[in-house]
Amino acid sequence: MKHILLIATGGTIASLPTETGLTPELTSEELLRAVPEIGACCQVDTFQLFNLDSTNLCYRHWLKVASVIEERYDAYDGFVVTHGTDTMAYAAATLSYLIQGNGKPVVLTGAQRSIAERDTDARNNLKHSFLYAVSPSACGVKIVFDGKVILGTRARKSRTKSFNAFSSVDFPEVARFSGDRLISYFEEKRGTVHFYRELDPSVFALRLIPGMSTDIFSYLAEHYHAVVVESFGVGGIPYYEEADFAAGIEKLVLAGVKVIVTTQVPHEGSDMSVYRVGYKIKHKYELIEAYDITTESVIAKTMWALAQKGDFKRLFATPVAKDVL
Repeated sequence: MKHILLIATGGTIASLPTETGLTPELTSEELLRAVPEIGACCQVDTFQLFNLDSTNLCYRHWLKVASVIEERYDAYDGFVVTHGTDTMAYAAATLSYLIQGNGKPVVLTGAQRSIAERDTDARNNLKHSFLYAVSPSACGVKIVFDGKVILGTRARKSRTKSFNAFSSVDFPEVARFSGDRLISYFEEKRGTVHFYRELDPSVFALRLIPGMSTDIFSYLAEHYHAVVVESFGVGGIPYYEEADFAAGIEKLVLAGVKVIVTTQVPHEGSDMSVYRVGYKIKHKYELIEAYDITTESVIAKTMWALAQKGDFKRLFATPVAKDVL
């Protein structure tokens, strides 16, 4: 029987109602007791790392999750992490870069309703996470939610209330559950695990809006190591007479700030070579383009690549866990 570690960080799945709204209060042991059938598929230990709303989680907490997994990696066959849904896609992406070549599963799950409620998705999500974690094909960082198994680098929260909260962006789901039966669509290659222990959080995501001023570029050049520009369409950067975006980006480049261009469109990625408004500025300043990497993964990969102190452009372009297609 496989041995799985449940790492609890809080979230809706562990929340109870209070006078000021839902608040994570249930422990990892209480979560496990709510789904007793899990004990029939594996041996489980629990670890209460945090008990926070995921809105309050960030890179510092995910570094600690990765550290807990690294310290206990040889003792367990897999890991299930309960996490709030609001930042779960960011967490899954970040863990995908912190734990690479992972031959064991690291499964993130949560719920849209507390496990203490009668009509909840929590019990199924938690049960399916363990069923996936003990399956022969399980490896790498995944989100298991509403019967879907999604790569950590391709996941996005696409609904705020529905049980079907997460989508796999421009990439097939790894597997699905039919009842409690796991149907795998393809087998992934296992590598040799490598843990990374540093991230550089000095990253700013700048979402363009029509007619915006370029005043912010001076501030960004002084305070950030990288700026992710969420452009229009396939990679359009505007050329307004009253707002010189080219000059703003030049300030960043001259200050040594890494500039990565992605798109604010949810699907199909960027291609700055299509239109003059993208092609011209990309080649003049040798900007880095994200193409089909999700925004969550772009931000996580940027924090990871900055911390490596190596060739940033090469690190960013190198595929990790199918983040680049």
